[in-house]
Amino acid sequence: MTEVAYGRYEEAYRAIHSALMDIACPSPGQKITKLAFTWNVDGTLATLKAYDGTDLLFTLAFTWNLDGSLKEVART
Repeated sequence: MTEVAYGRYEEAYRAIHSALMDIACPSPGQKITKLAFTWNVDGTLATLKAYDGTDLLFTLAFTWNLDGSLKEVART
């Protein structure tokens, strides 16, 4: 996957969506039709939720180091 420059959010979201489409969904026949984002007060990404219509497929929770680098991504 190619890198997306910071500040080009639409392109970044499209790249995230494309990468996530390659991850197996919980049940056959499901696909990601919507991504929802929540943000921390400091502007870093807190969660990314993947939906098939109105059904929540999974959530990615992001944890950040004090220096601003990504520490961990957990899927629930």
